[in-house]
Amino acid sequence: MSKRRILPEERQLSDISIIDIAEEGKGVGRAGELVLFVDKAIPGDVVDVEVIRKKKNFAEARVKRFINTSSHRVAPFCQHFGVCGGCKWQHMDYAAQLTYKQQSVNNALTRLGGVDISSMEIILAAPQTQYYRNKLEYTFSNKRWLTNIDDEQASLEMNALGFHVPSRFDKILDIEHCYLQQSPSNDIRNRLRAFALEHQVSFYDLRQHEGALRNLIIRTASTGELMVIVVFAYVDQDTIDNMMTFLQHEFPAITSLLYIINQKKNDTIFDQDIQVYAGRDHIFEEMEGLRFKIGAKSFYQTNSAQAYELYKIARDFAGFGGHERVYDLYTGAGTIANFVARHVHEVVGVEYVPSAIEDAKINSAINGIRNTRFYAGDMKDVLTPEFIAAQGKPDVVITDPPRAGMHADVVARLLEMEAAKIVYVSCNAATQARDLALLNEKYEVGRIRPVDMFPHTQHVENVALLTRKG
Repeated sequence: MSKRRILPEERQLSDISIIDIAEEGKGVGRAGELVLFVDKAIPGDVVDVEVIRKKKNFAEARVKRFINTSSHRVAPFCQHFGVCGGCKWQHMDYAAQLTYKQQSVNNALTRLGGVDISSMEIILAAPQTQYYRNKLEYTFSNKRWLTNIDDEQASLEMNALGFHVPSRFDKILDIEHCYLQQSPSNDIRNRLRAFALEHQVSFYDLRQHEGALRNLIIRTASTGELMVIVVFAYVDQDTIDNMMTFLQHEFPAITSLLYIINQKKNDTIFDQDIQVYAGRDHIFEEMEGLRFKIGAKSFYQTNSAQAYELYKIARDFAGFGGHERVYDLYTGAGTIANFVARHVHEVVGVEYVPSAIEDAKINSAINGIRNTRFYAGDMKDVLTPEFIAAQGKPDVVITDPPRAGMHADVVARLLEMEAAKIVYVSCNAATQARDLALLNEKYEVGRIRPVDMFPHTQHVENVALLTRKG
Protein backbone atom coordinates (compact mmCIF):
# COMPACT_ATOMS: atom_id res chain seq x y z
CA MET A 1 0.00 0.00 0.00
CA SER A 2 1.60 3.26 -1.07
CA LYS A 3 1.88 6.31 1.11
CA ARG A 4 0.44 9.61 -0.06
CA ARG A 5 1.10 13.17 0.99
CA ILE A 6 -0.92 14.28 4.03
CA LEU A 7 -2.86 17.45 3.31
CA PRO A 8 -2.75 20.16 6.03
CA GLU A 9 -6.45 19.76 6.80
CA GLU A 10 -5.93 16.01 7.27
CA ARG A 11 -2.98 16.33 9.62
CA GLN A 12 -4.85 17.57 12.70
CA LEU A 13 -7.73 15.41 13.94
CA SER A 14 -9.83 16.25 16.98
CA ASP A 15 -11.84 14.39 19.59
CA ILE A 16 -10.57 10.89 18.79
CA SER A 17 -11.78 8.17 21.18
CA ILE A 18 -9.24 5.39 21.76
CA ILE A 19 -11.22 2.14 21.71
CA ASP A 20 -8.60 -0.59 21.55
CA ILE A 21 -4.88 -1.26 21.67
CA ALA A 22 -2.81 -2.77 18.85
CA GLU A 23 -0.25 -5.55 19.02
CA GLU A 24 2.64 -3.09 18.94
CA GLY A 25 1.19 -1.25 21.92
CA LYS A 26 -0.35 1.76 20.15
CA GLY A 27 -3.87 2.95 20.88
CA VAL A 28 -6.51 2.41 18.20
CA GLY A 29 -9.08 5.03 17.24
CA ARG A 30 -11.16 6.01 14.23
CA ALA A 31 -11.78 9.14 12.21
CA GLY A 32 -14.65 8.13 9.95
CA GLU A 33 -13.43 5.12 7.96
CA LEU A 34 -9.79 5.85 8.76
CA VAL A 35 -8.23 3.65 11.46
CA LEU A 36 -5.70 5.52 13.60
CA PHE A 37 -2.78 3.99 15.49
CA VAL A 38 -1.88 6.52 18.16
CA ASP A 39 1.44 6.32 19.97
CA LYS A 40 1.22 6.30 23.80
CA ALA A 41 -2.60 6.38 23.82
CA ILE A 42 -4.63 3.72 25.62
CA PRO A 43 -8.31 2.67 25.55
CA GLY A 44 -10.47 5.24 27.29
CA ASP A 45 -8.39 8.25 26.24
CA VAL A 46 -10.03 10.97 24.16
CA VAL A 47 -7.40 12.95 22.27
CA ASP A 48 -6.55 15.45 19.59
CA VAL A 49 -3.88 13.96 17.33
CA GLU A 50 -1.43 14.85 14.61
CA VAL A 51 -1.17 12.38 11.73
CA ILE A 52 2.46 11.63 10.96
CA ARG A 53 2.12 8.83 8.40
CA LYS A 54 -0.87 7.94 6.27
CA LYS A 55 -1.78 5.05 4.01
CA LYS A 56 -5.02 4.16 2.26
CA ASN A 57 -7.04 2.76 5.15
CA PHE A 58 -5.03 3.66 8.23
CA ALA A 59 -2.67 6.23 9.64
CA GLU A 60 -0.14 6.60 12.44
CA ALA A 61 -0.54 9.55 14.76
CA ARG A 62 0.72 11.11 17.96
CA VAL A 63 -1.18 12.80 20.76
CA LYS A 64 -1.25 16.59 20.68
CA ARG A 65 -3.74 17.08 23.53
CA PHE A 66 -5.65 14.94 26.00
CA ILE A 67 -9.32 15.86 26.23
CA ASN A 68 -10.09 13.04 28.66
CA THR A 69 -7.70 10.48 30.09
CA SER A 70 -8.46 6.81 30.53
CA SER A 71 -9.28 5.43 33.96
CA HIS A 72 -6.59 2.83 33.21
CA ARG A 73 -3.87 5.44 32.71
CA VAL A 74 -1.09 5.52 35.31
CA ALA A 75 2.18 7.39 35.62
CA PRO A 76 5.09 5.46 34.06
CA PHE A 77 7.60 4.43 36.69
CA CYS A 78 10.70 4.52 34.47
CA GLN A 79 12.52 7.71 33.51
CA HIS A 80 13.33 6.20 30.10
CA PHE A 81 9.72 5.39 29.17
CA GLY A 82 8.73 6.60 25.74
CA VAL A 83 12.26 6.72 24.36
CA CYS A 84 13.45 3.23 25.26
CA GLY A 85 11.80 0.60 23.08
CA GLY A 86 10.87 -1.69 25.98
CA CYS A 87 8.01 -1.73 28.51
CA LYS A 88 5.62 0.12 26.17
CA TRP A 89 2.58 -0.38 28.42
CA GLN A 90 3.91 1.26 31.60
CA HIS A 91 1.26 3.98 31.23
CA MET A 92 -1.57 1.42 31.59
CA ASP A 93 -2.48 -0.27 34.87
CA TYR A 94 -1.61 -3.95 35.14
CA ALA A 95 -5.21 -5.21 35.35
CA ALA A 96 -5.98 -3.52 32.03
CA GLN A 97 -2.81 -4.95 30.49
CA LEU A 98 -4.02 -8.45 31.34
CA THR A 99 -7.45 -7.72 29.89
CA TYR A 100 -6.04 -6.61 26.55
CA LYS A 101 -3.54 -9.46 26.41
CA GLN A 102 -6.35 -11.96 26.89
CA GLN A 103 -8.37 -10.11 24.27
CA SER A 104 -5.49 -10.27 21.77
CA VAL A 105 -5.31 -14.06 22.19
CA ASN A 106 -9.11 -14.30 21.84
CA ASN A 107 -9.03 -12.26 18.63
CA ALA A 108 -6.17 -14.20 17.08
CA LEU A 109 -7.64 -17.61 17.80
CA THR A 110 -11.16 -16.78 16.64
CA ARG A 111 -10.42 -14.57 13.64
CA LEU A 112 -7.34 -16.33 12.28
CA GLY A 113 -7.91 -19.89 13.48
CA GLY A 114 -11.67 -20.22 13.77
CA VAL A 115 -11.11 -21.66 17.25
CA ASP A 116 -13.94 -22.08 19.75
CA ILE A 117 -12.63 -20.18 22.77
CA SER A 118 -15.42 -21.17 25.17
CA SER A 119 -12.86 -23.29 27.05
CA MET A 120 -10.39 -20.43 27.48
CA GLU A 121 -9.27 -19.87 31.06
CA ILE A 122 -8.34 -16.56 32.63
CA ILE A 123 -4.84 -15.30 31.87
CA LEU A 124 -2.23 -16.15 34.49
CA ALA A 125 -0.87 -12.88 35.89
CA ALA A 126 2.79 -12.42 36.74
CA PRO A 127 3.33 -12.11 40.50
CA GLN A 128 6.28 -9.79 39.87
CA THR A 129 5.84 -6.97 37.34
CA GLN A 130 9.27 -5.39 37.81
CA TYR A 131 12.78 -6.91 37.91
CA TYR A 132 11.47 -10.16 36.42
CA ARG A 133 13.95 -10.82 33.59
CA ASN A 134 16.94 -13.10 34.11
CA LYS A 135 18.89 -11.84 31.10
CA LEU A 136 19.63 -8.39 29.67
CA GLU A 137 22.01 -7.33 26.93
CA TYR A 138 23.35 -3.79 26.75
CA THR A 139 25.25 -2.12 23.91
CA PHE A 140 28.23 0.25 24.12
CA SER A 141 28.18 3.05 21.56
CA ASN A 142 29.95 6.34 20.89
CA LYS A 143 26.66 7.66 19.43
CA ARG A 144 24.46 8.43 22.39
CA TRP A 145 20.81 9.21 21.68
CA LEU A 146 19.87 12.75 22.68
CA THR A 147 16.16 13.48 23.02
CA ASN A 148 16.50 17.24 22.46
CA ILE A 149 19.47 18.82 20.75
CA ASP A 150 20.28 22.00 22.62
CA ASP A 151 23.39 23.68 23.96
CA GLU A 152 23.17 21.81 27.25
CA GLN A 153 22.81 18.35 25.70
CA ALA A 154 25.35 19.05 22.99
CA SER A 155 28.02 19.25 25.70
CA LEU A 156 27.10 15.89 27.26
CA GLU A 157 29.23 12.78 27.17
CA MET A 158 28.43 11.05 23.86
CA ASN A 159 29.47 7.55 24.90
CA ALA A 160 26.54 5.41 26.04
CA LEU A 161 25.81 2.00 27.52
CA GLY A 162 22.20 0.94 27.18
CA PHE A 163 19.55 -0.09 24.68
CA HIS A 164 19.00 0.57 20.99
CA VAL A 165 16.52 3.33 20.25
CA PRO A 166 13.67 1.87 18.14
CA SER A 167 14.43 1.97 14.40
CA ARG A 168 17.95 3.34 14.99
CA PHE A 169 20.57 0.61 14.91
CA ASP A 170 23.41 3.07 15.53
CA LYS A 171 21.88 5.10 18.37
CA ILE A 172 21.99 3.90 21.99
CA LEU A 173 19.93 5.30 24.84
CA ASP A 174 22.16 5.64 27.89
CA ILE A 175 20.36 3.83 30.72
CA GLU A 176 20.53 5.04 34.30
CA HIS A 177 18.10 2.59 35.89
CA CYS A 178 16.30 -0.33 34.27
CA TYR A 179 13.36 -1.99 36.05
CA LEU A 180 13.68 -5.28 34.20
CA GLN A 181 16.46 -7.10 36.05
CA GLN A 182 17.15 -7.43 39.73
CA SER A 183 20.16 -6.09 41.60
CA PRO A 184 23.10 -5.86 41.03
CA SER A 185 22.36 -5.50 37.30
CA ASN A 186 22.02 -1.69 37.32
CA ASP A 187 25.07 -1.26 39.54
CA ILE A 188 27.24 -3.45 37.31
CA ARG A 189 26.25 -1.54 34.18
CA ASN A 190 26.69 1.93 35.66
CA ARG A 191 30.00 1.23 37.35
CA LEU A 192 31.46 -0.53 34.33
CA ARG A 193 30.50 2.45 32.16
CA ALA A 194 32.11 4.85 34.66
CA PHE A 195 35.29 2.74 34.76
CA ALA A 196 35.51 2.70 30.96
CA LEU A 197 35.04 6.47 30.73
CA GLU A 198 37.57 7.12 33.50
CA HIS A 199 40.17 4.95 31.78
CA GLN A 200 39.32 6.25 28.30
CA VAL A 201 38.43 2.88 26.84
CA SER A 202 36.74 3.49 23.50
CA PHE A 203 33.07 2.65 22.97
CA TYR A 204 32.11 0.91 19.74
CA ASP A 205 31.08 2.83 16.63
CA LEU A 206 28.22 0.83 15.13
CA ARG A 207 28.65 2.42 11.70
CA GLN A 208 32.43 2.46 11.36
CA HIS A 209 32.97 -0.76 13.34
CA GLU A 210 35.72 0.75 15.46
CA GLY A 211 36.23 0.87 19.21
CA ALA A 212 36.97 -1.51 22.06
CA LEU A 213 33.74 -2.15 23.98
CA ARG A 214 30.74 -3.74 22.24
CA ASN A 215 28.28 -5.40 24.63
CA LEU A 216 27.53 -6.26 28.23
CA ILE A 217 25.36 -9.30 28.99
CA ILE A 218 24.09 -10.00 32.50
CA ARG A 219 22.32 -13.22 33.49
CA THR A 220 20.82 -13.81 36.92
CA ALA A 221 19.24 -16.96 38.32
CA SER A 222 16.66 -17.84 40.94
CA THR A 223 19.52 -19.63 42.74
CA GLY A 224 21.23 -16.27 43.30
CA GLU A 225 24.01 -17.07 40.85
CA LEU A 226 25.22 -14.35 38.50
CA MET A 227 26.89 -14.36 35.07
CA VAL A 228 28.53 -11.31 33.48
CA ILE A 229 29.84 -11.32 29.91
CA VAL A 230 31.78 -8.41 28.39
CA VAL A 231 32.13 -8.38 24.62
CA PHE A 232 35.21 -6.61 23.22
CA ALA A 233 36.41 -5.79 19.69
CA TYR A 234 39.85 -4.72 18.46
CA VAL A 235 41.29 -4.49 21.94
CA ASP A 236 44.49 -5.45 23.71
CA GLN A 237 44.73 -7.99 26.52
CA ASP A 238 45.80 -5.37 29.08
CA THR A 239 42.52 -3.49 28.58
CA ILE A 240 40.58 -6.72 28.93
CA ASP A 241 42.42 -7.69 32.09
CA ASN A 242 41.95 -4.26 33.66
CA MET A 243 38.19 -4.24 33.08
CA MET A 244 37.64 -7.84 34.11
CA THR A 245 39.76 -7.43 37.25
CA PHE A 246 37.69 -4.37 38.11
CA LEU A 247 34.46 -6.38 37.82
CA GLN A 248 35.88 -9.29 39.79
CA HIS A 249 37.03 -7.00 42.59
CA GLU A 250 33.95 -4.76 42.74
CA PHE A 251 31.39 -7.58 42.39
CA PRO A 252 32.71 -10.68 44.16
CA ALA A 253 29.22 -12.25 43.96
CA ILE A 254 29.73 -12.91 40.23
CA THR A 255 29.64 -16.68 39.75
CA SER A 256 30.68 -16.69 36.11
CA LEU A 257 32.83 -13.85 34.71
CA LEU A 258 33.34 -14.25 30.97
CA TYR A 259 34.53 -12.27 27.98
CA ILE A 260 34.35 -12.51 24.20
CA ILE A 261 36.40 -10.88 21.46
CA ASN A 262 33.98 -10.31 18.59
CA GLN A 263 35.42 -8.73 15.45
CA LYS A 264 32.40 -9.46 13.24
CA LYS A 265 30.07 -6.70 12.11
CA ASN A 266 27.08 -8.20 13.94
CA ASP A 267 26.60 -8.70 17.67
CA THR A 268 25.62 -12.39 17.73
CA ILE A 269 27.81 -14.48 20.01
CA PHE A 270 26.69 -17.98 18.99
CA ASP A 271 29.68 -18.40 16.68
CA GLN A 272 32.16 -16.86 19.12
CA ASP A 273 34.61 -18.40 21.57
CA ILE A 274 33.80 -17.81 25.24
CA GLN A 275 36.73 -16.98 27.52
CA VAL A 276 36.42 -17.67 31.26
CA TYR A 277 38.11 -14.94 33.29
CA ALA A 278 36.95 -16.06 36.72
CA GLY A 279 34.60 -18.62 38.22
CA ARG A 280 32.64 -21.17 36.18
CA ASP A 281 31.58 -21.08 32.54
CA HIS A 282 27.97 -21.48 33.64
CA ILE A 283 25.39 -20.75 36.32
CA PHE A 284 22.52 -22.93 37.53
CA GLU A 285 18.78 -22.38 37.49
CA GLU A 286 16.45 -24.50 39.61
CA MET A 287 12.89 -25.56 39.03
CA GLU A 288 10.99 -28.05 41.19
CA GLY A 289 14.22 -29.57 42.45
CA LEU A 290 15.74 -29.83 38.96
CA ARG A 291 18.96 -28.01 38.14
CA PHE A 292 19.55 -26.50 34.71
CA LYS A 293 23.00 -25.51 33.51
CA ILE A 294 22.98 -22.08 31.83
CA GLY A 295 25.99 -21.09 29.73
CA ALA A 296 26.69 -17.89 27.83
CA LYS A 297 24.91 -19.22 24.72
CA SER A 298 22.17 -21.24 26.45
CA PHE A 299 18.50 -20.56 25.85
CA TYR A 300 16.34 -20.30 28.95
CA GLN A 301 12.99 -18.58 29.38
CA THR A 302 13.78 -15.02 30.42
CA ASN A 303 11.21 -14.91 33.23
CA SER A 304 12.21 -17.77 35.53
CA ALA A 305 9.24 -17.60 37.88
CA GLN A 306 6.63 -17.50 35.12
CA ALA A 307 8.47 -20.15 33.09
CA TYR A 308 7.81 -22.53 35.97
CA GLU A 309 4.11 -21.64 35.94
CA LEU A 310 3.97 -22.00 32.14
CA TYR A 311 5.52 -25.47 32.28
CA LYS A 312 3.16 -26.53 35.06
CA ILE A 313 0.20 -25.53 32.89
CA ALA A 314 1.61 -27.50 29.94
CA ARG A 315 2.11 -30.54 32.18
CA ASP A 316 -1.37 -30.20 33.64
CA PHE A 317 -2.94 -29.92 30.18
CA ALA A 318 -1.14 -33.09 29.07
CA GLY A 319 -2.67 -35.02 32.00
CA PHE A 320 0.12 -37.59 32.20
CA GLY A 321 -0.60 -41.02 33.63
CA GLY A 322 3.02 -42.20 33.73
CA HIS A 323 2.99 -44.50 30.70
CA GLU A 324 3.29 -41.93 27.90
CA ARG A 325 5.94 -41.51 25.26
CA VAL A 326 6.31 -37.75 24.74
CA TYR A 327 7.84 -35.85 21.83
CA ASP A 328 9.10 -32.43 22.89
CA LEU A 329 9.52 -30.38 19.73
CA TYR A 330 11.69 -27.23 19.67
CA THR A 331 13.07 -28.54 22.95
CA GLY A 332 15.85 -25.94 23.25
CA ALA A 333 18.03 -26.88 26.21
CA GLY A 334 15.54 -29.57 27.16
CA THR A 335 13.86 -27.61 29.93
CA ILE A 336 10.33 -28.88 29.29
CA ALA A 337 11.57 -32.36 28.37
CA ASN A 338 13.42 -32.75 31.66
CA PHE A 339 10.60 -31.06 33.58
CA VAL A 340 8.05 -33.69 32.49
CA ALA A 341 10.41 -36.69 32.33
CA ARG A 342 9.63 -37.87 35.87
CA HIS A 343 5.94 -38.07 35.03
CA VAL A 344 6.11 -40.14 31.84
CA HIS A 345 7.68 -43.28 30.38
CA GLU A 346 10.11 -41.45 28.07
CA VAL A 347 10.71 -38.15 26.28
CA VAL A 348 12.16 -37.58 22.81
CA GLY A 349 13.38 -34.01 22.30
CA VAL A 350 14.11 -32.44 18.92
CA GLU A 351 15.78 -29.07 18.32
CA TYR A 352 17.42 -27.33 15.35
CA VAL A 353 20.44 -25.96 17.27
CA PRO A 354 23.08 -28.67 18.02
CA SER A 355 24.60 -26.79 20.98
CA ALA A 356 21.16 -26.59 22.62
CA ILE A 357 20.80 -30.36 22.27
CA GLU A 358 24.14 -30.82 24.01
CA ASP A 359 22.83 -28.61 26.84
CA ALA A 360 19.67 -30.74 27.00
CA LYS A 361 21.70 -33.93 27.37
CA ILE A 362 23.85 -32.33 30.08
CA ASN A 363 20.75 -31.18 31.95
CA SER A 364 19.38 -34.73 31.92
CA ALA A 365 22.70 -36.07 33.21
CA ILE A 366 22.94 -33.44 35.96
CA ASN A 367 19.54 -34.48 37.27
CA GLY A 368 20.03 -38.22 36.88
CA ILE A 369 17.28 -38.41 34.26
CA ARG A 370 17.69 -41.48 32.07
CA ASN A 371 14.46 -41.60 30.10
CA THR A 372 15.20 -38.74 27.66
CA ARG A 373 16.70 -38.82 24.17
CA PHE A 374 17.63 -35.72 22.20
CA TYR A 375 18.19 -35.16 18.50
CA ALA A 376 19.42 -32.13 16.55
CA GLY A 377 18.13 -31.19 13.12
CA ASP A 378 15.48 -29.34 11.16
CA MET A 379 12.14 -30.46 12.59
CA LYS A 380 10.53 -31.24 9.23
CA ASP A 381 13.54 -33.33 8.20
CA VAL A 382 13.96 -35.20 11.50
CA LEU A 383 10.34 -36.27 11.93
CA THR A 384 10.35 -38.85 9.15
CA PRO A 385 8.32 -42.08 9.23
CA GLU A 386 11.61 -43.92 9.82
CA PHE A 387 12.45 -41.72 12.83
CA ILE A 388 8.98 -42.24 14.31
CA ALA A 389 9.21 -45.98 13.75
CA ALA A 390 12.62 -46.11 15.48
CA GLN A 391 11.62 -43.91 18.45
CA GLY A 392 8.06 -45.15 18.79
CA LYS A 393 4.87 -43.28 18.06
CA PRO A 394 4.20 -40.50 20.60
CA ASP A 395 1.19 -40.49 22.89
CA VAL A 396 1.65 -36.77 23.60
CA VAL A 397 3.44 -34.07 21.61
CA ILE A 398 4.56 -30.86 23.31
CA THR A 399 5.53 -28.16 20.84
CA ASP A 400 6.99 -24.77 21.72
CA PRO A 401 8.02 -23.18 18.40
CA PRO A 402 9.55 -19.74 17.80
CA ARG A 403 7.38 -16.71 16.97
CA ALA A 404 7.03 -17.80 13.34
CA GLY A 405 5.17 -20.91 14.49
CA MET A 406 5.57 -24.34 12.91
CA HIS A 407 6.54 -24.97 9.30
CA ALA A 408 3.65 -26.42 7.29
CA ASP A 409 5.66 -29.61 6.82
CA VAL A 410 5.96 -30.01 10.60
CA VAL A 411 2.19 -29.62 10.94
CA ALA A 412 1.83 -32.32 8.28
CA ARG A 413 4.11 -34.62 10.30
CA LEU A 414 1.95 -34.07 13.39
CA LEU A 415 -1.14 -35.00 11.43
CA GLU A 416 0.63 -38.16 10.25
CA MET A 417 1.76 -39.10 13.78
CA GLU A 418 -1.74 -38.86 15.22
CA ALA A 419 -0.68 -38.51 18.85
CA ALA A 420 -3.63 -38.60 21.23
CA LYS A 421 -2.79 -35.11 22.53
CA ILE A 422 -0.80 -32.09 21.44
CA VAL A 423 0.12 -29.36 23.92
CA TYR A 424 0.98 -26.24 21.93
CA VAL A 425 2.95 -23.55 23.80
CA SER A 426 3.18 -20.32 21.83
CA CYS A 427 4.68 -16.86 22.15
CA ASN A 428 2.64 -15.63 19.17
CA ALA A 429 -1.09 -16.31 19.19
CA ALA A 430 -1.42 -15.31 15.52
CA THR A 431 0.91 -18.02 14.21
CA GLN A 432 -0.49 -20.45 16.77
CA ALA A 433 -3.97 -19.76 15.40
CA ARG A 434 -2.78 -20.45 11.87
CA ASP A 435 -1.30 -23.79 12.96
CA LEU A 436 -4.41 -24.75 14.95
CA ALA A 437 -6.52 -24.17 11.85
CA LEU A 438 -4.31 -26.61 9.94
CA LEU A 439 -4.42 -29.17 12.75
CA ASN A 440 -8.20 -28.92 12.86
CA GLU A 441 -8.28 -31.66 10.23
CA LYS A 442 -7.70 -34.24 12.98
CA TYR A 443 -7.66 -32.30 16.28
CA GLU A 444 -10.02 -30.18 18.33
CA VAL A 445 -8.94 -27.55 20.81
CA GLY A 446 -9.79 -28.29 24.41
CA ARG A 447 -8.25 -26.16 27.13
CA ILE A 448 -6.62 -22.78 26.46
CA ARG A 449 -4.78 -20.53 28.89
CA PRO A 450 -2.75 -17.38 28.25
CA VAL A 451 0.24 -16.65 30.51
CA ASP A 452 1.75 -13.21 31.07
CA MET A 453 5.52 -13.62 30.92
CA PHE A 454 6.38 -10.00 30.14
CA PRO A 455 4.49 -7.34 32.13
CA HIS A 456 4.33 -3.82 30.64
CA THR A 457 4.77 -5.20 27.12
CA GLN A 458 2.25 -6.43 24.56
CA HIS A 459 3.76 -9.93 24.50
CA VAL A 460 1.77 -12.88 25.83
CA GLU A 461 2.30 -16.66 25.86
CA ASN A 462 -0.55 -19.05 25.25
CA VAL A 463 -0.98 -22.77 25.96
CA ALA A 464 -3.53 -24.85 24.04
CA LEU A 465 -4.47 -28.50 24.46
CA LEU A 466 -5.50 -30.38 21.33
CA THR A 467 -7.07 -33.81 21.45
CA ARG A 468 -7.40 -36.16 18.51
CA LYS A 469 -10.91 -36.30 17.09
CA GLY A 470 -12.75 -39.58 17.50
